[in-house]
Amino acid sequence: MKSPASLQALVDDGVIDEVLHPLKSGKEASVYVVRSGDEVRCAKVYKDMAQRSFQQRVQYQEGRKVRGSRQARAMGKASKFGRKEAEAAWKSAEVDALYQLAGAGVRVPQPYGYFGGVLVMELLTDAEGRSAPRLGEVELSAQTARDYHRFLVRQVACMLCEGLVHGDLSEYNVLVAADGPVIIDLPQVVSAAGNHAARTMLRRDVGNITISLSRFAPELLDTHYAEEMWALFEQGELRPDSELTGHFVFDEGAVDVDSVMQSIIDAREEAVIRQQGREAAQMKG
Repeated sequence: MKSPASLQALVDDGVIDEVLHPLKSGKEASVYVVRSGDEVRCAKVYKDMAQRSFQQRVQYQEGRKVRGSRQARAMGKASKFGRKEAEAAWKSAEVDALYQLAGAGVRVPQPYGYFGGVLVMELLTDAEGRSAPRLGEVELSAQTARDYHRFLVRQVACMLCEGLVHGDLSEYNVLVAADGPVIIDLPQVVSAAGNHAARTMLRRDVGNITISLSRFAPELLDTHYAEEMWALFEQGELRPDSELTGHFVFDEGAVDVDSVMQSIIDAREEAVIRQQGREAAQMKG
């Protein structure tokens, strides 16, 4: 296919040799399958943020590092310059997170470079070599669902050990590749220590995955891995190899357990609505 304008510079510079075909398109980015030498990869082209999206992302920006005090003040005021800086920070957040997490052994797409608003990374495929499906698109046995849940909880814990929380994890942000689940879409990643909403986001992330996989293994709904790993994290005792059980004794005086579970259910409904919006946007595009 003819190279989109957003990728032509990468072709001219020899970063990629050919754009093969579009993979997906959403409000925030378009992804293309590309060839680089003998390897087939994908290129994620970030789109500019709309004002509405900027307002929605304020909670994710807390605790993020920026280049200097001027940029931080501008982002806080949401000025034109501030929105531009926030947009740049939003795009680079995923790139930085991918390199950090891949280096720590978390199963995320392997990044190959970031070039002027385009992230070149590993193309995830299934056992037949086709584009890997989302977790929510596959039928699983009860045992496979348990295995996937155990693996993804471990990945979330490893991310937390790196000081990061995905912030928007769900069955729509996990692909099932030939070697198992892979966590994707990280521009909203937050600092576990620097963002006041990190604990809530972690609980929502784990809750979304648990609810999705409980379709095949209902007993997963009785686990509380997010609370368990966060307690260890706060105590400075969480390690990548920490043995997690899914059991957690709530302090009834400090937390409303029913509210915790309701927040997970609400998060699941929000994820469905977001996905419907993405699909509607893709159809219009």
